[in-house]
Amino acid sequence: MTKLAYDLNAEWIESDGSGGFAMGTVGGWRSRRYHALLAAALVPPSSRHVLVNGFDAWVETAAGREPLTTQSYAPDLLAPTGWSALTAFSNEPWPTWRFTLSDGSQIVQELFAVHGAPTIAVGWRLERFTKRGDIRSAKRDAARLIVRPFLSGRDAHALHHANDLFRFEAQTLAAPRGESRLKWQPYASLPAIASVANGTYRHEPHWYHHFQYTDDSTRGFESQESLGSPGEFEFDLARGPAWWIVAQERTVVRGKRGGKPIESVVSPLLAKSGAATLAARLRRSEQKRRAAFATPLDRAASQFVVARGTGKTILAGYPWFTDWGRDTCIAVRGLCLATGRLADARNVLLTWSESLAEGVLPNRFPDGGAPPEFGAADASLWFVVAVEELLAANARAKRSQRVVDGATRERLLAACTAIISSYANGTQHGIRVDRDELLAVGIAADSATPGVAATWMDARIDGRAVTPRVGKPVELQALWWNALTFAARETPGDTYWRKRAAWCRRSFLARFWDAEHGTLHDVVDVDHVAGTHDATFRPNQLFALGGLPRALLTGPRARHLVDDIALRLWTPRGVRTLAPEEPRYCPRYEGGPSQRDAAYHQGTAWPWLLFPLADAWAKSRGGRAPARRKAFARFLAPLREEVEAQTIPHVAELADAQPPHAWKGCPAQAWSLAALLQAEAMREE
Repeated sequence: MTKLAYDLNAEWIESDGSGGFAMGTVGGWRSRRYHALLAAALVPPSSRHVLVNGFDAWVETAAGREPLTTQSYAPDLLAPTGWSALTAFSNEPWPTWRFTLSDGSQIVQELFAVHGAPTIAVGWRLERFTKRGDIRSAKRDAARLIVRPFLSGRDAHALHHANDLFRFEAQTLAAPRGESRLKWQPYASLPAIASVANGTYRHEPHWYHHFQYTDDSTRGFESQESLGSPGEFEFDLARGPAWWIVAQERTVVRGKRGGKPIESVVSPLLAKSGAATLAARLRRSEQKRRAAFATPLDRAASQFVVARGTGKTILAGYPWFTDWGRDTCIAVRGLCLATGRLADARNVLLTWSESLAEGVLPNRFPDGGAPPEFGAADASLWFVVAVEELLAANARAKRSQRVVDGATRERLLAACTAIISSYANGTQHGIRVDRDELLAVGIAADSATPGVAATWMDARIDGRAVTPRVGKPVELQALWWNALTFAARETPGDTYWRKRAAWCRRSFLARFWDAEHGTLHDVVDVDHVAGTHDATFRPNQLFALGGLPRALLTGPRARHLVDDIALRLWTPRGVRTLAPEEPRYCPRYEGGPSQRDAAYHQGTAWPWLLFPLADAWAKSRGGRAPARRKAFARFLAPLREEVEAQTIPHVAELADAQPPHAWKGCPAQAWSLAALLQAEAMREE
């Protein structure tokens, strides 16, 4: 156990591998509506609902009653003061807290999610010490642990308020002596919450009001809610560790008989063993699974890879993002390919290949199980990049470790062919190849539906894109050219795609290079007006230099440009989306939703762009090992050192453009962590 040495507001995450999670702060209070003990994905990985929000816990000994938990109440009150007894925290192999009581004895609290099931286990044990520092028996010393759960049953994005429909009733089941097995179902429309504990339960319902979520308030959202507490558990810590297991009770299909599905209920309530035995079994299984990851970063990466149907997908970020096409295809390269998890990469890409419509991948799958949304022009091209790199990694792997067989290869290549052909012939959302072989995207501003954001710069205010970039954006040309060259390599006997790739490159160099400033235009034929260009200095031009299998711009011009980008856009926590001297530059990402969306791509730094920057810098200097190591040391080392020091190995979505570059946005973003892992793999090649 390490000595507590960082912010009590630091956030830990436990993923259940199906889209559900537990999440909170090191200090114990909930500062976001998303912080919860049991947030379950009812339609994995979406339709996430908070079933158990948290709990209060305290210990009663001869020295008196002492709290272990802290809640955040309005106005700006932290109570009780469990955080003041916290003396150590560790995130490995799961969140574990050590509290020191007034008599010198200690309580160790641990919490872990069970992979593959919406189940959370929480344990407490009492440790008392001899004068020599050895742990001694606590059996003769009374120590009662009291735990009071807080329940809601709400959409993870919403808040909960006291109402007459909330049901406090607990359905109790037979349990071993001194234990409790019960379930709550606050709302009939939601699944029941199963609870197993090696302690007794006393039903004593209360409403708790005015929980305050300070992070929500800072972001301009409603920030107070009320939660129902049905009763209390009591554990005797002098007899041994206390265990409380909560889960979403669910029905699964086990097969078919006579053409009808065979369903069965999955619940810890059905376990034949007692709570402590069940917890020990789950604990051993999770320890073994987590020990298979080489580093804490690798394990953190695995938390984003979750189930979608019978396949796999990648959540864009915890706690509020679902799976996005663009984010998935970018992040899979770092989270899976760079960490050697080729089977996961294969399964993710196969899952997404089934979602193609007219050669276009969905931009995202909304929460709640709604139909997928389309509109991203780059997501499909990132898919092609990921497939190419998976096939290359599979070919390099030992024969026994290869995961892509002939049939799988054909399925993935068929999806790539559908994408490239559809783009070449023209498809939805204005995606088409123009006569100069450059890729045009988006709907013109004078159309009936102006401002469609077809690229990753997709923030909107009142339905309109802040940075629509309609026309021919620079990074899409780099992606399109890479897709053409990949198609040419896969059809060596046919010169069709090779000729188109050569044509695309000639047009790109002629249309995008700004000789006066030594930069690339961000968009040409702006709003589909021939001959126009947008020379705004943004990081999108990086992708013509690096971050993709092949660089579109090379030589002295590439070296000069990447040095300029590094000088004007690099920060220790990400790459700025707009140069500081540009008139629309926003130094801070703050305020309400509209203010934040206005700053989202107008200076705000993004960690996911650090890998393309490092890769471009290395390629512009020959791309050999010394250049790759120098690129990592220059652009990624500060972030790597910070992640190592903070113990909870996640990287946020954004950072302010100006010092001190405060972290902003989603606290754990898939492609942010992927960039770090991909850069580390690049350095070690």
